[in-house]
Amino acid sequence: MAMERARELASGSRLLSPPNPWVGAVILDAMTGAIIAEGRTQAPGGNHAEIEALVRAGDAARGATLVVTMEPCSHNGRTGPCVEAIINAGITRVVVAVGDPDSHVAGRGLARLREANIELITDVSTDEVREDLAPYLHHRSTGRPYVVAKVAATLDGAVAMADGSSKWITSEDARYDGHILRAESQAIIVGAGTVRSDDPTLTARLRDATYEPRRIVLGGVSKSAKVQPCEEFEGPLDQLLDRLGAEGVLQVLVEGGPSVVSSFVEAGLVQRIVWYIAPALAGLTSALPALASLESETISALRRGRFVAMKRLGEDIRLDLEV
Repeated sequence: MAMERARELASGSRLLSPPNPWVGAVILDAMTGAIIAEGRTQAPGGNHAEIEALVRAGDAARGATLVVTMEPCSHNGRTGPCVEAIINAGITRVVVAVGDPDSHVAGRGLARLREANIELITDVSTDEVREDLAPYLHHRSTGRPYVVAKVAATLDGAVAMADGSSKWITSEDARYDGHILRAESQAIIVGAGTVRSDDPTLTARLRDATYEPRRIVLGGVSKSAKVQPCEEFEGPLDQLLDRLGAEGVLQVLVEGGPSVVSSFVEAGLVQRIVWYIAPALAGLTSALPALASLESETISALRRGRFVAMKRLGEDIRLDLEV
């Protein structure tokens, strides 16, 4: 299916395109349905997915169908409007998964295509693409980054033992997946306690590259720590998110200890919890629980969400909870 291929292409730009959305585009021959050309969003200032595909298609784009994961832009930014390029290329049908809530677009791209008498098919694979683009859509709709809280714990929820030891509860496979989470985030938030006890670098070390998201420490921290450069913040968490959103941060990874993660959950600021579960038991009498400072006195007070993904990572399991 062409939209599935467009989603695959978009995923290849996930680490490249922010603060722009990661979008994929496929151009199909109108008669045979065969793929003529493909494109995905380049780094900011580079071509959008539609332009990449149109350039590769050349004259073959005339009369063809464009399948794209997000509404084409209609304004001049760092690049020109994609809708005008689509119209000028002679595309006759456009298939779109989701609209773009960005105030510069917000339906104007679709309206321009209709105005040019291009056949328009919308809401194809919408749920799947909304999931793919959740951080971007959340940011453009709320002005704040999408907040992911990461937990790595034993089966009974311990993140550290009585002596303070915590390395390594989860396997190398789970830890590598956690580095992908870091690379997908433009900022990482930890507490000063985590910095003092673990002295982490907080870089995202993947097989082909190392990424350095912004590193934010809640409270003071020694300048001799590995997590440098870092930004120190003291104040209401919602103010921090407002600031990061205004600065173009689409996704934040909260990777602090139990108190920091609990504080974000307690304040209702988390959109997703990624919980890595190791097949190990600690016993919580003396071990440190993952959400140590989160309290619910009754069943009715439980903070509930829904599981949206589960993945096996070596001997561990990753559970994604949408809060």
